[in-house]
Amino acid sequence: MAVPYYVSPEQMYQDKAEYARKGIARGKPIVGLEYEHGILLAAENTSTSLRKISEAYDRIAFAGVGKFDEYENLRKAGIRYCDFKGYNYCRDDVAAKNLANEYSTLLGGIFTREMKPFEVEILVAELDGDEQGSCFYQIMFDGFIADHSRFAAIGGDSEDLVKVLRDAWKSGISLREGVRIACGALGRAANASAKLDQENLEIATLDRRLDGRIFRRLEAEAIRALIE
Repeated sequence: MAVPYYVSPEQMYQDKAEYARKGIARGKPIVGLEYEHGILLAAENTSTSLRKISEAYDRIAFAGVGKFDEYENLRKAGIRYCDFKGYNYCRDDVAAKNLANEYSTLLGGIFTREMKPFEVEILVAELDGDEQGSCFYQIMFDGFIADHSRFAAIGGDSEDLVKVLRDAWKSGISLREGVRIACGALGRAANASAKLDQENLEIATLDRRLDGRIFRRLEAEAIRALIE
């Protein structure tokens, strides 16, 4: 009788992690940062039909890097979770921290139990009601969560992009300044296009000046006006 091929758990998890990182690195990164009126999220995206940045709930935004069908399914699951909790309890009980924990549990279980891990990295951003409050939660393919304040980046070059954001960001920047900082960071990615403009940029904001739903996706003309 043949002896079954054995792979140690450590080697198996290492191989899974390497596989997931390679898949994520093939995608374009996403950056998020605070500006004077809220949160700005920006990504390079040449598709006119597929979105990398979306609204998750009243004051919460979702962004995903990696395999589209996988982070799209996670986005839909997150919206259902937020709607269920808000309907059964209170809309104020829905928080980005809880949503990030749900994603962490789901991705961690898939990474541990399944042969193939999800090739995704997620950013959940929330704008609180006060003038200073915002938070970013980065959820990795294995369920690891990192919380950030003021700015964050996800994708294959996220560490380098965070350094660019740290050097350029300052408190109270305008939306125009925030867009230019975000474009400067995205342009440093290894797989970035030679030129970033309204044709290949996806930008959205959480604007505390708005009532009700505060998520807004910027149209091409608005992006062009901000980067000129």
